[in-house]
Amino acid sequence: MTDFIGALPPLRDVIATHELAARKTLGQHFLLDLNLTEKIARAAGPLSEGTVIEIGPGPGGLTRALLQTGASRVIAIERDKRCVEALADLRHAAGNRLEILEADALKIDTAKLGAPPRRIVANLPYNIGTPLLLNWLTNASSFVSMTLMFQREVADRIVAGSGESAYGRLSVIANWRCKTRKLFNVPARAFTPSPNVDSAVVSLEPFETLPYLAEQSALERVTAAAFGQRRKMLRGALKTLPVAPLELLAAANIEPTKRAENIDIAGFAALARAYSGLTDPDATP
Repeated sequence: MTDFIGALPPLRDVIATHELAARKTLGQHFLLDLNLTEKIARAAGPLSEGTVIEIGPGPGGLTRALLQTGASRVIAIERDKRCVEALADLRHAAGNRLEILEADALKIDTAKLGAPPRRIVANLPYNIGTPLLLNWLTNASSFVSMTLMFQREVADRIVAGSGESAYGRLSVIANWRCKTRKLFNVPARAFTPSPNVDSAVVSLEPFETLPYLAEQSALERVTAAAFGQRRKMLRGALKTLPVAPLELLAAANIEPTKRAENIDIAGFAALARAYSGLTDPDATP
């Protein structure tokens, strides 16, 4: 079956045949470099069991790589009808190993797609990459890994640790829920059309057991407040929350004069637990 995939027309011919001019509104930038698509597919780990979920396959460059590196089952979610039609030959060549869903990925419960173990592997549309990741993190235990491409600055925020300039709300939530690593950078020139910035591929492996207990909704609230005014001390930044900042900080055993950038994952988890306790005493992490 991989021979049939290898015999398909080059991706540039697919784009020309189906007039796939990339649409800004969909955040489309097509990755046509076969060495890079194969590198991403191999970075995702063993794909011979379970389901690989891809978001925004476009003309199918990464999809081909996933299938050719041994994926037993790929479910590709594509919103653009033109791309769905362009993927018809690949779907035929792959047989029952490939399913194309014409849908908005933000409205799909990805955690219920296919059989486990589930892996998400995707060159994410720039305009929805962060919302998608936050959605998946709420059901992170449904996935064994996520191998995702983001704008480089977003990738840097995901893997940043406390005290680093890129450290922020996304860093805290991602590293509270997963082991994160930046795998490699991808230059803008690798895409068609070339975006204005470079990209990077990130690996996220959800923890089987959370190192620090907290409710994600509470963690999102306290990090949004803390980093929303990151130049301020926490006693000032947390005033946007419906609790007294000093009481909250005392409950979490954090000094009021600290700033968000200096609070590690354990500290923010403590803040989230304290917030849950003050706003809903019956809440459990």
